[in-house]
Amino acid sequence: MLYATRMLGLFMVLPVLSLYGLDLEGANTANLGLALGIYGITQAVLQIPFGAASDRFGRKPMILIGLVVFCLGSVVAALADNVIGLVIGRALQGSGAISSVVLALLADYTRESERSKAMAVIGAVIGSSFVLAVMLGPWIAQWAGLNGLFWFTASLALLGLVVVFFLPPVPPLQAHPERKVRGDLLKTVFADTNVLVLSLGIFFLHMTMTALFVALPVLLVARGFVAAQLGSIYAPVMILAFMGMAPMMMASEKRSAHVGFLRLAASFIFMALLAIGLVPSGAATAVSLFVFFVGFNFIEATLPSLLSRKVDPSRRGTAMGVFATSQFLGAAVGGIAGGLLFADQNIGLIVALGIGAQLIWMLLLTVVKPVIKADAQAV
Repeated sequence: MLYATRMLGLFMVLPVLSLYGLDLEGANTANLGLALGIYGITQAVLQIPFGAASDRFGRKPMILIGLVVFCLGSVVAALADNVIGLVIGRALQGSGAISSVVLALLADYTRESERSKAMAVIGAVIGSSFVLAVMLGPWIAQWAGLNGLFWFTASLALLGLVVVFFLPPVPPLQAHPERKVRGDLLKTVFADTNVLVLSLGIFFLHMTMTALFVALPVLLVARGFVAAQLGSIYAPVMILAFMGMAPMMMASEKRSAHVGFLRLAASFIFMALLAIGLVPSGAATAVSLFVFFVGFNFIEATLPSLLSRKVDPSRRGTAMGVFATSQFLGAAVGGIAGGLLFADQNIGLIVALGIGAQLIWMLLLTVVKPVIKADAQAV
């Protein structure tokens, strides 16, 4: 529940910010892209410090601090009547970087033999929250505007505070080796080809997705939809894409063919972006988004699991720290780059950015060895 409220508050602004934010004083696509991306910058900077502080001062206090900061950022964004206030609010939202702390708390609550199952539940919650948020965001913005959407995210943060108070007592703090980030291991982790390629994969994925969402709401309106209909477009696309990803997940696990299916998913994103750039039709754009998010959802769900199998347990926490930081930096770069590239309302440059990123990553995937069945069964 705590993770769900947090993720909903994060993702709901993605499909509407660049459209409704244009009404703010001084707003343009460049600074709205900054507003989208700055969240990732503050998350990337503070995620590991929050986790380290929770080892010393406790999980619940750091979670409470993070939720209060996120709520404060939501209020600042809700009260903003100019784009500078919006950027400051988004930066504050990102400063409540509690994801690593929540995962560490989950590790405290679970036996080692059950921890993988618990992490899988969290992964499902993140994916489901993304789908639900992209559907709810346009409907709430239509009813209450962009300010109302940020008031809603503030209320989700308050709900998160309530959830924390109902959590069971925290067990004595444990330094879980598989979750601990160690500075002395960074050099070894950065020298690991698997870590680098998979971290670049999540960087490129979130860069592409965030850059696309800078342009997407404006693009859909320009191609025949009205702002009030966007929720009705996103809802079936996201639900069907989530369902479409499931057979790929099952097949990749059954065949231990994760790398091959990652290439297939990247090719889906490649083809979807190409169609969005070349076919200026509302219906074609909706179908292309379905293909895009089948690939996106598969890669998003597969990469963390694959990385955990490719890295020695003693270095897993450090590797996952590098991976998570890459994810947030990708969102930051995508938002800022998307805002700059879409300045003249031309989707072509964003399409080129995404296609180039996927081509580079598909080439880099050739150095990642397949997971053998014994490794998969062990995990």
